[in-house]
Amino acid sequence: AMLFEAVSAMLGRVPNSYRILGHSPLVAKMLIPFNAVVQRQGAGSVLTARLKEMAVIKTSHVNGCRY
Repeated sequence: AMLFEAVSAMLGRVPNSYRILGHSPLVAKMLIPFNAVVQRQGAGSVLTARLKEMAVIKTSHVNGCRY
């Protein structure tokens, strides 16, 4: 429950990828802070959130990801 509350506060919703993490609290405890740095602005990162999102979209496109 705390996991979903934290993710909802950060993203405004709970994406399916985070719902899956609810089955493994230890993995979630390690992965959520990592995702925050990788995907969000600030949090110790020098890249803007916009540039990070562009990299995610390009990588998904190159790999044929539909999700």
